[in-house]
Amino acid sequence: MLPLGTLAPDFELPEPGTGKNVRLNDIKGARATVVMFLCNHCPYVLYINAEIVRIAQEYGPQGVQFAGINSNDAETHPDDAPEKMGPHAMAVGYTFPYLYDETQAVARQYDAACTPDFYVFDADLKLAYRGQLDGSRPKRNPVEPTGEDLRAALDAVLSGQPAAEVQRPSGGCNIKWKEA
Repeated sequence: MLPLGTLAPDFELPEPGTGKNVRLNDIKGARATVVMFLCNHCPYVLYINAEIVRIAQEYGPQGVQFAGINSNDAETHPDDAPEKMGPHAMAVGYTFPYLYDETQAVARQYDAACTPDFYVFDADLKLAYRGQLDGSRPKRNPVEPTGEDLRAALDAVLSGQPAAEVQRPSGGCNIKWKEA
């Protein structure tokens, strides 16, 4: 996992839904920035999409910006192909850029392991939190997603406090890495 305090790795990625390229500085929030590794097909992501949308809507007006990144190999997982990302983002209600990491370089820079995976950076783009949305899981713990872990981290950053020291890694589908 990326060490806390790490400066957010910079990136420039295409947003297939709009045809624009988006840089980290384009989505930097005034008070916090959330980078999420997501994809179209993972049952874990599908299970929490509505909560991700709610959190983005609630925290956006507080100076928090969000971006989703899909780093899966589209050749082995065609449901995650870039041409399907824009329609998927619209269907689930994403109000933030949903970017495609074709080379998987950004996922590697962030030490992302699975979808979903969440990173919260403070106003200076220093890592304050990396881990799970909450303890919900589609089969193992099928409770209603609350986003409690991500919300607690955002609340801490917004109040100028450090996020909790205990940060649970996200659970989900492994990123579908390309063969070397």
